[in-house]
Amino acid sequence: MTTKATRSPRRRTVVALAVVLAVLAGFIVRLVDIQVVNADDHIADSMDRALAGARTLYGERGSIVDATGQPLAGSIMLYDAQLDPSNVRTIKRKDADGNTVEITWEQSSAQIAEITGQTPEEVRKVVEDALAENPNSQYARLAKGLTTEQYRKLADLGIPFLYFDPHPARAYPDGAVAGNLVGFVGLDGDPLAGLELSEDDCLSAHDGRVTYQRGADGVVIPGTEKREDAVDGGTLQLTINRDLQWFLQQLIAEQVQDMGAQSGSIMVAEVETGKIRAIAEYPTVDPNDVDASPEADRGSRAFVNWFEPGSTFKSLTAATVIDAGGQSPLSTVIASSDERFPNGARVRDAFAHPAYEYTLAGVLIDSSNAGISKFSEKVDPQTRYEYLKKFGIGEGSAVGFAGEQHGLLRPASEWDRQTVYNTSYGQGVTTTLPELVGAYAGLVNDGIRMPLSIVESCTKADGTVVEPELPAPTQVVSEQTSAQMRTILENVALQANYARQVEIPGYRIGVKTGTGEKSDGNGRYKAGSYFTTMIGFAPADDPQFVVAVTLDEPTRIKSSGANAPAFQKAMTQVLKTYRVMPATEAAEVLPKFG
Repeated sequence: MTTKATRSPRRRTVVALAVVLAVLAGFIVRLVDIQVVNADDHIADSMDRALAGARTLYGERGSIVDATGQPLAGSIMLYDAQLDPSNVRTIKRKDADGNTVEITWEQSSAQIAEITGQTPEEVRKVVEDALAENPNSQYARLAKGLTTEQYRKLADLGIPFLYFDPHPARAYPDGAVAGNLVGFVGLDGDPLAGLELSEDDCLSAHDGRVTYQRGADGVVIPGTEKREDAVDGGTLQLTINRDLQWFLQQLIAEQVQDMGAQSGSIMVAEVETGKIRAIAEYPTVDPNDVDASPEADRGSRAFVNWFEPGSTFKSLTAATVIDAGGQSPLSTVIASSDERFPNGARVRDAFAHPAYEYTLAGVLIDSSNAGISKFSEKVDPQTRYEYLKKFGIGEGSAVGFAGEQHGLLRPASEWDRQTVYNTSYGQGVTTTLPELVGAYAGLVNDGIRMPLSIVESCTKADGTVVEPELPAPTQVVSEQTSAQMRTILENVALQANYARQVEIPGYRIGVKTGTGEKSDGNGRYKAGSYFTTMIGFAPADDPQFVVAVTLDEPTRIKSSGANAPAFQKAMTQVLKTYRVMPATEAAEVLPKFG
């Protein structure tokens, strides 16, 4: 029989148990609320507080390679070293015999300094300064930009309060080879010049990030890491041939110095494709040591400078009057070395001569300003203007190089009585080296001007290959006109007064020179200063390459004859590099006079 006395303890037990269960249930509910229901909020809250940690995952900037895959620019890993001043102390380490030895901070700092290139005092001062500012400091930067070799040596010291932060940096294995084209990046990795800048969409990487929680001791709490992977940049393949580029850079440096010029360039383009195989310049820049070059030498003059082309434009005028004016290589005009025209204009040749009955071929062979001016009258100025535009003059190039300049070609309606004739022989108009090379490539390529290109492709990190979008080719002159111009320019190479200087035994070539006057910046020409050009193609019977050599203000020889030695060597090397076969048939010789 249950009595009141026996029921009372049982009731208390049940009540106590119920209270315990209720409290336990409360804890469970609260635990579920903290760790499940509102876990994300609490994690986010903790990440905003002292327990939050993060680490950048650096994406690697893409490489720049030449047409054969040889590297011109790439990324390397550098390391920033940091110390934890609050934990700097004597450490214990095993020696070579396996014995435990103590290494004092003075000894550690000396070992560190030997690797980083600092003095032990400088290393210790980093810690002293950090602790003076904050006695509990856990961070002090020791050194930036350490190499992998330095990093490994420091890591081998086994110093627990020494940490490393890796980050990618840019390296240019061939130094100044194609330096003016490739460009460079800043210390922060941002592209500043050249293809590094204009092709940044291909090359740039996207950094990732790891976030985590850590305890007060700095140890990462397991299971708290969240990772966003980095994406590397793409590989930019150029049309440039690195070995040819190197050779031509040595060549133009030698020619600039021999001729006492301010600067010079050599450009090589493939006729049928418009692909640029080399743009060598001097002075140039080593992207590994940009500060060693004056600012004016850090870009590509070939793309950013313009100049009066001089007599190289006579070829474009000749092609125009053949194509639109019914002329031929053997058509004639009577021209002396000093001609006055009905509109009052006056044109003089660079050499004195009586009135000759010049053929069109002879005008180009002797490079007669008066002769080409008379031939230019066979078509109206508007037609000549339209042909120059089709040749690409004033249009820039399809390369899209950073800071690329366009030539200046005013509409024919703005040509005054002198300019009407001056434009026929390359005065009163400016162009750029890519524009001129593109025009000549079209002139000899059956009249088809291909857009110039310097980028072959961009291969993204996921393997996707993207090729540049280029404009459609332009039919500038007819196939027949092109063939006639090839014959005329080959005769220039055979009969001009510099023929022996440009001769390449076994090969047929075409060539034309130009000596353009330079502006003094005040609307007048700079006395005695010229921008000289020699441009040509080979083989003459089946053009494959156009080569152009420019010199800015040569002083030893002031005419375009200064360019001849470099042109001959450059074209010879191009033909060797691409194994172009020698000629099997003789050239057709044209008469200079009617």
